Amino acid sequence: MLARPIRVVVLLSGRGSNFQAMIEAQLPIDIAAVISNRPQAAGLAYARSQGIPTVALDHTQYPDRAAFDALLADEIECHRPDLVVLAGYMRILSPAFIARFEGRLLNIHPSLLPMFPGLKTHERALAEGVKIHGCTVHFVTADLDHGPIVAQAAVPVRADDTPDTLAARVLAQEHRIYPQAIRWFAEGRLINVHGHVNLKDDLASQSVLSPGT
Repeated sequence: MLARPIRVVVLLSGRGSNFQAMIEAQLPIDIAAVISNRPQAAGLAYARSQGIPTVALDHTQYPDRAAFDALLADEIECHRPDLVVLAGYMRILSPAFIARFEGRLLNIHPSLLPMFPGLKTHERALAEGVKIHGCTVHFVTADLDHGPIVAQAAVPVRADDTPDTLAARVLAQEHRIYPQAIRWFAEGRLINVHGHVNLKDDLASQSVLSPGT
């Protein structure tokens, strides 16, 4: 008898291209809800077009981050998720929120962490003159953009790159590795030992995906 698909709640703030990549990958998951802090986010419209329940919670209507995050956490819990996926959710999460979902909270960041945490990663990569850039799937902890790494993919930095051209190549890799990391979680293959994540059946190589072009 097959195990039930895991229940996933997706958080997003914009168009949700990584969320769309999840749908197209046909993962063994049940997306219980898509929640956005921006009521007009294009990702909500896409979710509705796929028949997925949506929730809009406008963060500007709450007095502070803690109040909003408490409400957001309660809403997420209503959907009984096994996993919460950040798919372009553009808000820093409070420590109390993270503690409530730690170990089942995934994010994708547009750099090869621990390099370039935070914003404007592509501009910073070009300014530093790095030759390799990329993206990282990681578990979220209170240490911003420094949680245990699940998977990474790299792209070469070209001499004629702009932030936009570099971002486009990195995004293509995000769309590849984020669904894969979610699949591994859904299949129960991720093992986190002392902050280092590996696959249950391949502790050597499978969490580093081959570089993109």
